[in-house]
Amino acid sequence: MADGMTLAFELSALRALADPAGAFVAAREWSAYVGVVSAEPTYVVTNYTRKRRIRQDFFSGPKGKGESLASVREQFDTDRHVFVGTEEADRELADEHGWEYLPVEEAAGAAGWALADDEPEAPAPAPDERDDWP
Repeated sequence: MADGMTLAFELSALRALADPAGAFVAAREWSAYVGVVSAEPTYVVTNYTRKRRIRQDFFSGPKGKGESLASVREQFDTDRHVFVGTEEADRELADEHGWEYLPVEEAAGAAGWALADDEPEAPAPAPDERDDWP
């Protein structure tokens, strides 16, 4: 296992992935620490990760994203700190706190993770099948 990188997902980036738990497992193969940073209340992040059986090394807690990125950078002394996010504000926070930024689409493409939008649609019912049954 590589131990030179700390990887933080913004909660919205995890939600954009088809298999967020699988992404976490894969990220552990090449990251020393993996966690979630979000402006959402702690219970929202905890519920989301618990339901998906995601074991995080850190999360933002009651802090804002910027304060969390600064705190994680201080606590986890790795060569690289990478923040996966979804919007320009995430890029700005990463830059402000000395993190590399990756948009979730780019991270997913590089790591082979499917985006939730990439999931195949369920097939439409055959014309003679009824779809109104419980």
